[in-house]
Amino acid sequence: MKITYDDMDDILLIELSREKIVRDISYGWQVHAGFSARGLAEISILDAKKSGHWPPQNIQELVHLITRPE
Repeated sequence: MKITYDDMDDILLIELSREKIVRDISYGWQVHAGFSARGLAEISILDAKKSGHWPPQNIQELVHLITRPE
């Protein structure tokens, strides 16, 4: 797993796998999940600091946001 934060653009990228992304799902305009053939591979969050997802003190809320049923 690799977590990268771009301070200039306020984007948080959480890479769970380096597998090729075959499907993207947007959860609103701010949270995007990339799926490989085997499952969740990455999560991108726009305005991460502004929305309280960076620094990762709210990681439980983030996990809930990503894993909630559609």
